[in-house]
Amino acid sequence: MTTPLLSVSDLCVGFGRDPSKNEIVKGVSFDLAAGETLAIVGESGSGKSVTALSINRLVDFGGGRIIGGSIDFKRRDGSILDLAQAGEPVLEKIRGSEIGMIFQEPMTSLNPVLTIGTQIEESFRLHRGLTGRQATAAARDALDRVRIPDAARRLKYCPNQLSGGMLQRVMIATALACNPRLLIADEPTTALDVTVQAQIMALLGELKHETGMAMIFITHDIGLVAGIADKIMVMQAGEAVEQGQLDQVLDRPQHSYTRHLLSAVPHFESGRAARADFRREKAKPPALTVDGLTVRFKVSGGLLGRSPGSVHAVENVGFDLMPGETLAIVGESGSGKSTTARAILGLVRPTRGRFSAHGLTERAGSVADATDPATQMVFQNPYASLNPRLRIDSILAEPVIAAGGRITTETREKMKALLKRVGLPEDSLERYPHQFSGGQRQRLCIARALMLNPSVVVLDEAVSALDVSVQAKVLELLVDLQKEYGLAYLFVSHDMAVVERIAHRIAVLYAGQIVEIGDAASVLSNPQHSYTKRLISAVPSIDRRNQHFELDTRQVPSLVRPPGFEPPEPQWRDFGPDHRARAEA
Repeated sequence: MTTPLLSVSDLCVGFGRDPSKNEIVKGVSFDLAAGETLAIVGESGSGKSVTALSINRLVDFGGGRIIGGSIDFKRRDGSILDLAQAGEPVLEKIRGSEIGMIFQEPMTSLNPVLTIGTQIEESFRLHRGLTGRQATAAARDALDRVRIPDAARRLKYCPNQLSGGMLQRVMIATALACNPRLLIADEPTTALDVTVQAQIMALLGELKHETGMAMIFITHDIGLVAGIADKIMVMQAGEAVEQGQLDQVLDRPQHSYTRHLLSAVPHFESGRAARADFRREKAKPPALTVDGLTVRFKVSGGLLGRSPGSVHAVENVGFDLMPGETLAIVGESGSGKSTTARAILGLVRPTRGRFSAHGLTERAGSVADATDPATQMVFQNPYASLNPRLRIDSILAEPVIAAGGRITTETREKMKALLKRVGLPEDSLERYPHQFSGGQRQRLCIARALMLNPSVVVLDEAVSALDVSVQAKVLELLVDLQKEYGLAYLFVSHDMAVVERIAHRIAVLYAGQIVEIGDAASVLSNPQHSYTKRLISAVPSIDRRNQHFELDTRQVPSLVRPPGFEPPEPQWRDFGPDHRARAEA
């Protein structure tokens, strides 16, 4: 019988002064052969990342300690080493050279003041003894390997000069610099757009095939791993509740928690699951009208202080949003979707165009008041959206005070009613944000947005930071609130599967411009613009087993335009009563 590359047996990990009393990972066991990919899935707090960090003993630097079990790793020379018992000098030689690691957020994993080249060269200097031009050439080859165009020039860039997808490729290049036998990828695509995510998955799959390395892929999205994993291990509360071959776990799940995770994953159904509970009435006035909205930011740093041009972040965007309707604005990072939302809320000053909410018209010269009760916002990150020093009653009171109101008995009764409506107890008013989970915090953000009885609620990636099961519950809450209060939602997202579940209409943004807009079912089932087709083809699904993604190194074109530049008038083509797309050159 062939010895596995990695054999984890009865692993137990604890934290704090007495780790045995604060056990986070409880008796986890699994084997991984060379060339295999194991996906570890579970919600936040399930212990999946702690398990991964324990393999190369990085958990030691975060206050954790292995208190039981073994981690047998087959080294390049054929010897077996128990990583749980290995000393730090031995581990330093293994990390990077035999076990590579890719973290979730590349911006926090890369040194912001050092060039990309310097940081990749470090691996070659430490583990291969390369110096000078040899190290630089090796770093350039590493970037070529992960399909970064113009690699020689990019070596001189600092991290802030590259997009999120490019930075994650740099992280992969660094992790693979010394051809490790095992690669641990901890949520490597969570912060990325769906199209970039598909490219990273394609890249990992291709590199795994080329090098024969084994991989541990950690994620909370069980649907994502269908295209790359050989085996799946499901974790809950620090325990491995189910594991087995990919098809076995996905098609015949045995544990109730696995079935719960699979049912919570929003399955993309090409428009078949789109909402059909709304019909536009022409006689009814829109809750929000946007006409010719344009946002440009001047670029500084030109010769003699002259601006070399402007960033055309949003260009001539227009749409109507009816009461009780959800319009989803989709697109990848840099497409202008969040800038559009912020301009409508008055958080960004538009260059021109106008919009009206609840019958009040605002032009570009007079930005809407951000405290306008007609339009409120729910932000992406529930942890950063709530002041940690304020109690919940003070947080819910903020929009009322900002709008010039006073906190009365009636106001407190409304707070209690809204908390009950979003599924939180009344005593939440006396608690602080840190006493709530991520899903509960997002419910608090929704309650705060409803304090002023808005007609329009802007949701900027409002569920993307949540686990899939929590995400499903929040989406269900949003639909219920919309029906109850007749709310109009502007739902900003890059997740097409989520959009299919909540949107009535969809506007696709690319490079600051709407390229396709219309009925959600029509756009998703019959996309016409090439960019919309690309977005939809990149959506992960548990039905796409061992999918081969095509590598695509195309980037969103630069939005910097010279002074005085005006884009040509767009040409539109109709594909139905409520579906049109820009004609492509």
